[in-house]
Amino acid sequence: MGVRSALLVASASTMFDFDTPLPLHDRAISMKWSRYANQEILPMWVADMDFAAPPPVIAALQKEVAFGHFTYCVSTPDLVEATLEHLASAFAWKVDPQWLVWLPGLVCGINVTVRAATEPGEQVFAATPVYPPFLSAPELGERRLATHGLVRREERWELDFDGTDAALAGSRLWLFCHPHNPVGRAWSEAELRKVAALAERHDLIVCSDEIHCGLVLDPAARHMPLAALDPQIARRTITLMAPSKTFNIPGLGAAFAVIPDAALRRRFTHTMAGIVPHVNQFGLVAMEAAFRDGEPWRRALIDYLAANARLVEATMARLPGVRMTPVEATYLAWIDCRALGLENPSRHFESAGLGLSDGAAFGAPGFVRLNFGCPRSTLQVGLDRFERALATL
Repeated sequence: MGVRSALLVASASTMFDFDTPLPLHDRAISMKWSRYANQEILPMWVADMDFAAPPPVIAALQKEVAFGHFTYCVSTPDLVEATLEHLASAFAWKVDPQWLVWLPGLVCGINVTVRAATEPGEQVFAATPVYPPFLSAPELGERRLATHGLVRREERWELDFDGTDAALAGSRLWLFCHPHNPVGRAWSEAELRKVAALAERHDLIVCSDEIHCGLVLDPAARHMPLAALDPQIARRTITLMAPSKTFNIPGLGAAFAVIPDAALRRRFTHTMAGIVPHVNQFGLVAMEAAFRDGEPWRRALIDYLAANARLVEATMARLPGVRMTPVEATYLAWIDCRALGLENPSRHFESAGLGLSDGAAFGAPGFVRLNFGCPRSTLQVGLDRFERALATL
């Protein structure tokens, strides 16, 4: 990193306050915080950060509210321009505006993809553990689910390409998580090329969930969209993206698909018709502001989250009976508690005042997922409770 770049990062790190906790305990409208209302349980489960949104996003929303006109909305040329410029500057990905399909959320995009890319009874593949909608969407669409497990090495989780090759037989669609939730991998270009080769070999459509693409914490890594590899994989890929995780605006319901192949895009939009609503105006306004003016805040956030990740990793490394690999991307720690011999680890941690995601929902009983997207003081309370929960065993 050059001197000027280092100064810009240092400046961004001190410009925004991630340390002061927001008064979230009585936030009844929050799914994350209302789950344990009136209980002494700290919520560190759902992927929803405890920080205020970037100032440019808040300012844009305040301006929209002050105007006082709440209407049915369409995407604007300014939003399209901001989105395309964001994809080009962040990922060196040149996207044709016709490839964009706006969505009110990424989960509905996964479910639309299952229905658009396959027929009832056909097989959909996902590598586990994985974000729960990957496991539920095929069943909801009356499709069959095939899975194969990721492999944990000493320092990171990896795709078992030989096993995946066998498991893909008979599938029509691969639901691919990139970066990966919950194991925190930022897949390398070499790994992505192997994914693309398997998709070509099995003649698959790939749904690449890239919602965490702006949250790569490893300074040696950079997110590369799967569809940006080459035209061959692009024509068989539906890429799902959103500003919701990176800029902490999940409640505004704004996402988009990038679908280069025209026929696949028509099937996708036809499946949406009459079922999937338009994106609301606040989601569209927030998305444009985040993409156009949110980069300094994002860079400061990455520095803060990376330090949080190292704190979680150091804590888990010294605790008996638990194990985790370094987090390369996301703000989620995937913790192996199987050696503790607990029937339900998440319930045990709840009894100690800590609300974590249950690994069983991701296809991996015995694991828990900890969300470290919060002020460091909050994280330390959570880690102290985690340690106390182990001491009671």
